[in-house]
Amino acid sequence: MRLILLKKNSRTASTVLNPISNMINMKWELRGAEFLSVKKSVIMVANHQSSLDILGMFAIWHTMGKVTVIAKREILYSGPFGLAAWLCGLVFINKKDVTESRELMRVAMEKLKRENIKLWVFPEGTRRNTGEIHEFKKGAFHLAIQTNTPIMPIVYSSYQTFLNDKEKVFNPGEVIIEALPEISTENYTTENVDELMEKTRKMMDITFHKNSLEIKNRQRQRKV
Repeated sequence: MRLILLKKNSRTASTVLNPISNMINMKWELRGAEFLSVKKSVIMVANHQSSLDILGMFAIWHTMGKVTVIAKREILYSGPFGLAAWLCGLVFINKKDVTESRELMRVAMEKLKRENIKLWVFPEGTRRNTGEIHEFKKGAFHLAIQTNTPIMPIVYSSYQTFLNDKEKVFNPGEVIIEALPEISTENYTTENVDELMEKTRKMMDITFHKNSLEIKNRQRQRKV
């Protein structure tokens, strides 16, 4: 039932909430749309800098097609937002129980693959706006190997040109979101999951710094 509701409800949510970006002067530039629009299941891993990342997701949702997100179980009990998240097909996990979470994600991924639904994960776990991509947790990569699902890296450029959490600064922002070519998991096992994880993070790190520098240079040119 929830998989049937997923496509309609998540698209409705993105349509309703996407105008918020215009209201707060956020501009999202998508690159790699040809990778993002693939009509099959992939595990999308994205860097996590701020709750603004969700607005970026909504901005590109129409290109992604059918997609759901990993969320902590506590969100399910957060009133109307929890209900909306459930209707949109989010996969809820108990982060305090790693074994339970991995098994739940494996079962969920098998269902998503039958419906060609993508899964979005923030492998850093905690959002941090530091100008770097931090170490990844292994959960998404174990899942990709167990279910033979490709990894698709998604990279947001740095928010530091417009957002400073400590100083409470939030200016109009410009962000590049780039989807990279998928990474096959066929030649990986749980024994070399670290290799897959680091390969993904390094690819994302190169793109992150390249696109972040481009945004900085654009801003400098505008000031000249």
